[in-house]
Amino acid sequence: MSAVHQIIPVLAPHDAVGGHTRRVRDALRSRGHHSEIFAEVIVGPVPDGAHLLQDFDAHGAGADLLVYQSSTGSTAADWVLSRDLPFAVNYHNVTPASFFERWHPDAAANMRRARNQMRAMSLRSVAGLADSAYNAAELTEAGYRNVQVTPLLLDVSDAPPAPDPDTIARLGARRRGQRWLFVGRLAPNKCQHDLVAALAAYRRRFDPDAELVLVGSAAVNEYQDAVLALADDLGVDGAVTVVSGLSDEELSAYYESADVFVCVSEHEGFCIPLIEAMRHDLPVVAFAAAAVPDTVGEAGLLLGQKDPATVAAAVHELGTDEALRAELTAAGAARVRDFDLARTAPVFVDAVEGALRELQTGA
Repeated sequence: MSAVHQIIPVLAPHDAVGGHTRRVRDALRSRGHHSEIFAEVIVGPVPDGAHLLQDFDAHGAGADLLVYQSSTGSTAADWVLSRDLPFAVNYHNVTPASFFERWHPDAAANMRRARNQMRAMSLRSVAGLADSAYNAAELTEAGYRNVQVTPLLLDVSDAPPAPDPDTIARLGARRRGQRWLFVGRLAPNKCQHDLVAALAAYRRRFDPDAELVLVGSAAVNEYQDAVLALADDLGVDGAVTVVSGLSDEELSAYYESADVFVCVSEHEGFCIPLIEAMRHDLPVVAFAAAAVPDTVGEAGLLLGQKDPATVAAAVHELGTDEALRAELTAAGAARVRDFDLARTAPVFVDAVEGALRELQTGA
């Protein structure tokens, strides 16, 4: 069989792209291919089949195809472009720099670099693999050929981690009204400030005890400060909680203790927490932007606009319409099954093998 190796800028535990990369390696190996992972940076223990990129010549010689995992600017992308080896690009999207210009110019510069690298790779890439139709459209616009939507490989076959009992008890003891949840870095593109404004509208009109829990570390400290300052200005500072550094069991407790998952992000390449919410039978209300409609499918209440009154009214509808809530919960469970590795892994490997066949036939 062929040797198909993956190149990734950073391989880290509890990282969506890193987890996908490890599952791709396993899927390729199960199909009989020789497959290793090469990372510019490895965080934590080195998993099986992973190496530093600087050791590629020792462990990756004879590669028939490279798969570059594209999500950030990196010297790994430049390395791929510098080698005389065929490659495909697996694109997970790059946040547009405009979201970060005023908050973190260095981060914005890296985003511009990443998009420039993505476009440069289109000239030689044998295939563009995208985990959403939204991402596939960006690859097509950038000039890629053989663009395919290939699934993000997630581990959803087992039940979610059991919720931490102490966290469940603590969250239950403090409950007063409806609890909104959003999971994701506090970042300008994810628009937690709009969630705060929507919560304020909801508390004024429907439930004065409603609360919002934001789970995630700050991508930009100044943005997190601005979100909390807005909560203070709107008089809901006591109803907005920011937490980070949770274990899997603690995170499960937050999902289990919430009433609704609300996402008003303006830019997502996929948004795994939407699927995680569905795994916990937590209904989803989401702004239909970027790849969010691709991820949610028919399993959430999608909004065409996200002004505070619209979001508040949608959450209220979900909270008062038991039939709608049951319908979305069932649809969410079905959507999760779409990502079972038994379904998704063969689709991804088929796409890689299609790229290999094109190379072998010279098509």
